[in-house]
Amino acid sequence: MPAQLLDGNTLKEAMETEIAAEVAKFVQATGVRPGLAAVLVGSNDASQRYVRNKRKACERVGLASFLHELPQETTQQQLLDLVAGLNADPAVHGILVQIPLPKQIREEAIIRAVSPHKDVDGFGPESLGLLAAGHPRFLACTPYGIQQILVRNGIDPNGKHVVIVGRSTIVGKPLALILMQKAPGCNATVTVCHSGSRNLAELTRSADIVVVAIGQAHFLKADMVKPGAVVIDVGINPRLDGKPGVTGDVDFDAVKEVAGAITPVPGGVGPMTITMLLHNTLQAARMQAERRS
Repeated sequence: MPAQLLDGNTLKEAMETEIAAEVAKFVQATGVRPGLAAVLVGSNDASQRYVRNKRKACERVGLASFLHELPQETTQQQLLDLVAGLNADPAVHGILVQIPLPKQIREEAIIRAVSPHKDVDGFGPESLGLLAAGHPRFLACTPYGIQQILVRNGIDPNGKHVVIVGRSTIVGKPLALILMQKAPGCNATVTVCHSGSRNLAELTRSADIVVVAIGQAHFLKADMVKPGAVVIDVGINPRLDGKPGVTGDVDFDAVKEVAGAITPVPGGVGPMTITMLLHNTLQAARMQAERRS
């Protein structure tokens, strides 16, 4: 029997409706509209698409959206100066600096420069440190979206073995920290693997939930999945047949015949990243309002 399809687009629409209602309540109570500032340096096509989609999503839920587009030759100091201005701007509650940045700019320096109270991407050291300590403030958007896909589809990670293939600070590490929290929708036993892990197929076959974020098309094969397991595909790669479009890190057509549930690419994890960014921006606005009161 083919696997249950975990549809990120449908979940995105439902959550946007929830967020829009909460934004309206917040605006009515405070007179303040939560604002998200996006900073785009250069002309990376994927980054431009993401920022355009983010602005449309902000409009749908009632958030204010500010876009700062800088040329490719922007210096690190110029970008730091802009971030400092956004940190000080009371109309801006969340800051998104689109990655990747041009080679003359150190991404770590920019990530560290964003105020921890406006780090709605959840990438900064304070956000990750609070999460590791069990006192999360902002959860990284893609991992947070994965957790929501699971729990809102009735898949409770509590007590289950989750194997994450990929250890990036954007997906693998924060997702492991989220799912290990002593909280509803978490409390899993987590193994983090990577391309150098020995006996990787044995590890993935032991998992109740497999998350693949390794950046290699069709990396996860059917014989690497336990029958009935949940498979979450975070990969976005060019199609192997050279046709337009993208494919994931999972050999979808084969794995769906083994798995109990699976996310498609596109239309699985991807739509949830922006949704959780909206959620975090509203959360940031609430926190900043409490600090001022």
